[in-house]
Amino acid sequence: MASIFEPSLPTPDLSHLTRADYEHVYEPAEDTFLLLDALEKDAQELRQLKPQVCLEIGSGSGCVSSFLGALLPSSSALYLCTDINQHACRCTKATGSQNKVTLEPIIASLASPLQHRLANQIDILVFNPPYVPTTSDEADAAQVTSGISGAWAGGKSGMELTNILLSSVPKLLSPGGRFYLVGVVQNGVEEIRQRMRQAHGLDSEIVLERRAGRERLWVVKFFKAAAPS
Repeated sequence: MASIFEPSLPTPDLSHLTRADYEHVYEPAEDTFLLLDALEKDAQELRQLKPQVCLEIGSGSGCVSSFLGALLPSSSALYLCTDINQHACRCTKATGSQNKVTLEPIIASLASPLQHRLANQIDILVFNPPYVPTTSDEADAAQVTSGISGAWAGGKSGMELTNILLSSVPKLLSPGGRFYLVGVVQNGVEEIRQRMRQAHGLDSEIVLERRAGRERLWVVKFFKAAAPS
């Protein structure tokens, strides 16, 4: 009997990036690969969605959005990527070119320049945030300097930047849209899920969980709750 699962897609080609690039841009690691696996697990669902607009927040190397483009080969979707780090935006553009996926990076914090123009139009929203718990001062400094520490310094409970985005998600997602969020156990995943359901009417499910060293990583998918029958 044939397997119902498709062969795994290869990780995007990052051979054009150098050690010098990774001094300024987050190098793909266990959290990145968990997110790729989660997207691939939902491949059929995402293809059926026929997305028109995809947005990755904090695109870093461009690995995730390039993978998403390969996952949706027949899609004519617009692949937008934001990052506060100008080096990351350059790497994102280069990685898209290397993997024959047209990515459109924007130097910006979260989705700030897109919230009104793309309200309720984002079909796939992806965020691997700075989730490591740090002091608030460290998280603030990381955002101000727009350097590599902005990829991991998450402030109190590792949630300070994520909390800013969460309130905007319902306004960004299209009616059938999906939002994929990466985090660690210290972020309080069940509290996040409950809050998004009660405050914003978003249902959710944990797509994948994995231990990576001392961290317990998870990827949660959020989507607009179905209307009562």
